[in-house]
Amino acid sequence: MKPIRFLSLAVLFSVLLSQAAPGAETNHNFARWEKDIAAFERMDITNPPPKNAVEFIGSSTIVRWKTLTEDFPGQPVFNRGFGGSEIVDSTHFAPRVIFPYAPRMIVFRAGGNDLWAGKSPEQVFADFKEFTATVHAKLPETEIVFISWNPTPARWKQHEQEKELNRLVADFACQTPHLKYIEAYDLSLGADGQPRPELFVADKLHFNADGYKLLAERVRPIFSK
Repeated sequence: MKPIRFLSLAVLFSVLLSQAAPGAETNHNFARWEKDIAAFERMDITNPPPKNAVEFIGSSTIVRWKTLTEDFPGQPVFNRGFGGSEIVDSTHFAPRVIFPYAPRMIVFRAGGNDLWAGKSPEQVFADFKEFTATVHAKLPETEIVFISWNPTPARWKQHEQEKELNRLVADFACQTPHLKYIEAYDLSLGADGQPRPELFVADKLHFNADGYKLLAERVRPIFSK
């Protein structure tokens, strides 16, 4: 009976571990971003962003947003996105690519890669809460603005998960000081409820210039508040 008892205890322990800390990471490869982060740090030596500015950070939607200064004229905006990243990556590298700048506002978009990697909306939401807690522990007055996820042709199968993640973040933003939510779920949808292919580049995942124009329209109001 002892082997059975030990096996039962092992199964119970594994179940408890799987239920604990939904936002916790195991075996996440932060080192894959070291080249990108180091490049930002080198850039900061010769061309640092202004203090009290607006930092855009997150995954590839942010990385590919090359028209920030044109889209938000007169605003001190700068880009620190690194493509393919998950929310935990921005949290991990915050001491190097957020805290030194002391931005007055962070415009954040990440989480889609997290869902694609197999995380549930609840797990991704837990990671986002950890990100906001990390930032506000160091920069309590910094506004964090979350741009919600919108369906894409390439990842249409996860659009319901994206919608649920958006809902969780939107509810959280309503209860949390210095946290705002921008609704963008419908931004890419046509009259038939499907993603509009003409808003995306050939990979059917990333916005083209027309897509970014629509996204800029959704984000622009945060600068008038």
